[in-house]
Amino acid sequence: MSACPLKQITKRDGTVVSYDRDRIDSAIFKAASSIGEANRARAEELGAIVESHLCASYGEASMPTVEDIQDMVESVLMQEGEIKTAKAYIVYRHERAMERYGRQRDAEISDNIPYKKIYDVLRWNINHGCDSIEGINRIVEQGRFPELVADCNDRYHEEARLGAEEILKRGDEVRVVIVAGPSSSGKTTSMIKVGERLRASGKELVAINIDHYFFDLEMHPKDEFGDYDYETPQALDLELINKHLSQLLNGETIRTPHYDFKTGKRKLDVHELRLDPHQLLLIDSLHGLYSDMTSSVSDSHKFKLYVETLGQVQNSEGVFMRWADNRLMRRMLRDSQFRNLQPHGTLTHWHYVRASEMKNIIPFIDSVDYLLNTAMPYELPVLKDRLFKYFPDAMQRFRNDPKRQDAYLRAKRVHDMIAPLTPVADDSPIPKDAIIREFIGGSIYEY
Repeated sequence: MSACPLKQITKRDGTVVSYDRDRIDSAIFKAASSIGEANRARAEELGAIVESHLCASYGEASMPTVEDIQDMVESVLMQEGEIKTAKAYIVYRHERAMERYGRQRDAEISDNIPYKKIYDVLRWNINHGCDSIEGINRIVEQGRFPELVADCNDRYHEEARLGAEEILKRGDEVRVVIVAGPSSSGKTTSMIKVGERLRASGKELVAINIDHYFFDLEMHPKDEFGDYDYETPQALDLELINKHLSQLLNGETIRTPHYDFKTGKRKLDVHELRLDPHQLLLIDSLHGLYSDMTSSVSDSHKFKLYVETLGQVQNSEGVFMRWADNRLMRRMLRDSQFRNLQPHGTLTHWHYVRASEMKNIIPFIDSVDYLLNTAMPYELPVLKDRLFKYFPDAMQRFRNDPKRQDAYLRAKRVHDMIAPLTPVADDSPIPKDAIIREFIGGSIYEY
């Protein structure tokens, strides 16, 4: 067997460290030891299987996160019939998470998001009966789905208004407003919402579309499946972005490129743009917090607004839906409707998305000026109605493919989480300006 090409992994705080197989072996050994079945040789045998799956899934094209590795360990233990060890490992994993929380409680609880923000979201969900799958089902069955939609949208709009107020407090100092966040968190709609409120206060806004600065798709690195990694900041023409930002703040007129997602090609000097002294420049970008993207602009002139699906919805076993899984479903819909990529393609590409988030977004969250929660508990039954059929098929398709274990694990996790949900096919209670319209379609806004 050839040597494993894995050299590095991404930690939860976004830092990149060397890959060490022994850490996998040791974690399995500790879990087995906790139930009186200490066998180092067996732990190393299982660790080798985990490594083989990781090597097949990631190869040299990308690196797994700690989260990916732990998911793979759990899957291998179950597949190899080590049920007791798997359960002990899950407990071990939870205890380690609680230890991290104990060390970092004052700063974060998950993905560098402050604990107080998470608590406020959970408390809101509890107060509105939508903190669990069972609760959402109850709301749907009682005919209160339109009421939940209205409550969620009101909360979101109020948060957007407060974000705009924070910008206004800075007066004329702010020249650039950056709306940043991970994929499918709702950055574009949030930018529009904040912009509406700023305009109501007399501020004129000019948006620059960073997506138009993508290099041609063929210039991006490609893996063995032909999938391009366009999730990194380096997929964008950062030099041209900074040149244009500097010119705009100096009152010059520029012409931005135009990128066609269906062809993967861009044209230069297409869209004319100018920023007058009394105007604010709005940037909606996955990598808005990445310093090299806006290095030509002084920090004092920037306001950074971060959006994320801070969902706090749990299943009957008390397991909370991962924010990234919520966003995965959103993107599966959006990609199939607007970006010429079918749901299975989004699923197999998602490891690029998550790895890039861990490396290029999450480490910089502590630099933001305002956090905006874009999770809508009512969206889950709507997303289930449109997407659930894809997950059993993906599980069957990728289950025995060692190179697609990441896709299999994600598909299974989402499937198991939303399977008990009561689907909602009728989206008529959802307003045309709701953030979820960015993904399901029917919005009054143009994206």
